[in-house]
Amino acid sequence: MEHLAVIVGGIIVVAIVTALGRRLNIAGPLVLVAIGLVLAALPFVPDIPEVDPEWILVGVLPPLLYSSAVQLPAIEFRRDFTPIAGLSVVLVVGSAVLLGFFFTWVIPGLDLALGIALGAILSPTDAVATSIVKRMGISTRVTTMLEGESLLNDATALVLLRTSTAAIAAGFSFGETILSFLWAVLIALVIGGLVGWVNLRVRTWVGHSAANTAISFAIPFIAYLPTEELNGSGLVAAVVAGIVTGQGAARRFAPEQRLSEEANWRTIELVLEGGVFLVMGLELTDVVNKNLTEHDGLWHGTWLALSALGIIVAVRGVYVALLIWQQGRRARRFAGFDIERVDNRLQGMADGTIPIERSNPERAMRRIPSIRKRLARLGADLDYYRSAPLGWKHGTIIVWAGMRGVVTLAAAQTLPRGTDHRPLLIFVAFMVAIISLLLQGFTLPALVRLLRIPPESAGPTREEQRRLDDVLREAASERLQDDDLRRRDGTAFSERILTRVGARLVDPPDDEMTAAAREVLELRLEMIDAMRERLLEAGSSGSFSTAALRHALAELDADQISLELRLSDETGAE
Repeated sequence: MEHLAVIVGGIIVVAIVTALGRRLNIAGPLVLVAIGLVLAALPFVPDIPEVDPEWILVGVLPPLLYSSAVQLPAIEFRRDFTPIAGLSVVLVVGSAVLLGFFFTWVIPGLDLALGIALGAILSPTDAVATSIVKRMGISTRVTTMLEGESLLNDATALVLLRTSTAAIAAGFSFGETILSFLWAVLIALVIGGLVGWVNLRVRTWVGHSAANTAISFAIPFIAYLPTEELNGSGLVAAVVAGIVTGQGAARRFAPEQRLSEEANWRTIELVLEGGVFLVMGLELTDVVNKNLTEHDGLWHGTWLALSALGIIVAVRGVYVALLIWQQGRRARRFAGFDIERVDNRLQGMADGTIPIERSNPERAMRRIPSIRKRLARLGADLDYYRSAPLGWKHGTIIVWAGMRGVVTLAAAQTLPRGTDHRPLLIFVAFMVAIISLLLQGFTLPALVRLLRIPPESAGPTREEQRRLDDVLREAASERLQDDDLRRRDGTAFSERILTRVGARLVDPPDDEMTAAAREVLELRLEMIDAMRERLLEAGSSGSFSTAALRHALAELDADQISLELRLSDETGAE
């Protein structure tokens, strides 16, 4: 009963802090860490025992990463996958190795493999930065890069940590380390993709929204557990399963399924993430006591933590500066590329007005549609890069938003019990996470104001929404003219209704569902299906942002649910 009361109290604290954080424009996780620190310092609050890291690594991180991956803006993620991969892999590995040499130098008797292991623990960033940056209205491109980095770099750090820990006992081998890393990522990609694919098909067959949501709760663990058994990265598998599910949900899931799952997963995210940050602050007493006993004070560990944090920020600053320079160089290289001229030439080849100078013109003619489709996607990508360039101000935000958090604390506690300097290493990791979260988290809004970065709406612009509405109305108009258009019972729609809806969509009377009104509703459902299909095509073309596509899909889902409820009420009344 005592533990149950603590859990219930923690959930209430998380909910209240989240609500207040929104009103005060402060990130809830940062406030929860501060509350935990205050409670841990009070003499009448009992010490919180060390939480088993397996509860976080296996019970918390997979569902959190899966949920974030499902909501990942896939179009923007694809466009900036190269810099995201660099931040998630190259920067993590480089930071870990550099920190490994630093710790080996300043901690007498520390093995290099153990130093790299601690460097891997301190390298991954926390996703809390994304919520802060979104609230400040920073460029969607910056938030996508931070979100993608926090999704992928956890897996990189944990794979590197596991490899380094194994090397402590077996001896460090560069070749074996690389092979182990590649295998961990490869098997995770395969299993995660397979689990996501099966998830879509099984839940499409199930249909029931509540049952589907229950199944979705198991998916991150179904991807995680077998991957870990095969020495892969379970977190990468959970992320891949989430991405596959998120991309297929619009096509395969019913509107009720999508709405139910989104609401339930947001609740799970809130409780799990908030609970972990609260525990981070509460565990301070136990960590501090162990270092007071073994190191006669806290200055040594605090100095190491501050030095490590300085190295992390400096290395990140250099890497992001190179990244911004490379992105600017790439933008200049494509500045003169005329997509329209190339597309007109391809159109001329398709029309026969421009000769095809190929040895096999028939084959070239067959390839023209697919080439034009890829060209249109490239044009949309270039427009995105031009409208959202990365400058030094955005680079500064990316550097300072690289906070450490949950993964750092949990990973530190996975160090083997007999490891030399283990209490000190855990204390360093804990201090880096706490100082990083509080210092960088609370000063990030002030930094944004100091840089005077113009705010940007997280949702679609009015112009983009208008263009997408035009595309969807065109799809609805084409469906109205389809000769195969039929009602649910297989009969044809009457010409009067087709003309009426074609001129203007009207709502049926509220007092009575007439036969004509029912026919209008069924026709509107057919039009919604057509618009959803066109919406999926627009998503694959890359012409619209993820925010605009999701906004339009939510509107279609809401309309469909409302229409189906009216039809079901009328059927029940009969």
